[in-house]
Amino acid sequence: MAKLYFRYGAMGSSKTANAIMVHYNYEERGQKALLLKPRLDTRDGDKIIRSRSGLERPCEFVESLPDIDVTQYDCLIVDEAQFLTREQVELLVHIVDDLNVPVVAYGLRADFRGELFPGSQYLLAWADTIEEVKTVCWCGRKATCNTRVLGGKAVKTGEQIMLGGNESYVSLCRRHWAKGQLGPEEE
Repeated sequence: MAKLYFRYGAMGSSKTANAIMVHYNYEERGQKALLLKPRLDTRDGDKIIRSRSGLERPCEFVESLPDIDVTQYDCLIVDEAQFLTREQVELLVHIVDDLNVPVVAYGLRADFRGELFPGSQYLLAWADTIEEVKTVCWCGRKATCNTRVLGGKAVKTGEQIMLGGNESYVSLCRRHWAKGQLGPEEE
């Protein structure tokens, strides 16, 4: 019986590296896994998934799923799943429940304002298994919050989606996220 997995974590928790390693593990065992990402994630170029650690693999766009015979795959692996729409998550549920193909989705749970992304909201509601990929705040506590940084300061206003990496975001524990405290020098 296939399952829908949602593995979420704050930025920098190695979600993409984990997705690439799961893909590698399937390949190593002679099985076929399909890596996917939403088309709006253009940071690494079209049809490439790249982790901060330098691992990378080719992928397809989630938007192409209706044209792909997913029954030819042993598993689908979705990166940046927070950017999925409700309809795309519903399609993943159909793939799992009706086509018996497991799906492992990786993404952020909440944005820099502490609000759920639409894709994450529906994955949290409908996933069979929900797992946290952990990382740490500068203080050593578990980082659960994503903080947008502009001009060296934490901000909590703006558009929900602004693509970026270490130059634009930092992961903090809830306490330091609430204070907007990016490091010990601000104490």
